[in-house]
Amino acid sequence: MRHDSRLSRMLHVLIHMGRHDGPMTSEMIAQMLDANAVVIRRTMSGLRENGYVRSEKGHGGGWSLARPLKELTLLDIHRAIGEPSVFAVGPAYDMPGCPIEQAVNATLKSVFDDAEKLLLERFANVTLADIAGGFSPVVTAGAGERCEA
Repeated sequence: MRHDSRLSRMLHVLIHMGRHDGPMTSEMIAQMLDANAVVIRRTMSGLRENGYVRSEKGHGGGWSLARPLKELTLLDIHRAIGEPSVFAVGPAYDMPGCPIEQAVNATLKSVFDDAEKLLLERFANVTLADIAGGFSPVVTAGAGERCEA
């Protein structure tokens, strides 16, 4: 089952930006994430619209933080990237007339709504600075790769 990793990837990028001296280009970010620079620009534009990053055009330009990491929460970034579903599971709508499927779906919706509310409340209480403070400046990324933080 495919997971939506946009939140994790953008948190990764933003923490790097908080430790990077100067702007980071879309190409730099794309290379870091093994992604397409167009996708990076599209995602970063949502962060810019919310005032979390800014962009500078031209030579020496790129993306930089508009606010310090301590002012950015997981909830802020989650909302800025379009509020992707926090669950990979959900109700089925194969037989909408079946009372059993209706009961199952109603129960799942209630449980998922409660769980999502709790998760988003927790997101609101965790800053990117909290995450950034949890590791040393040079971290082993795995498989022999190094992630210079």
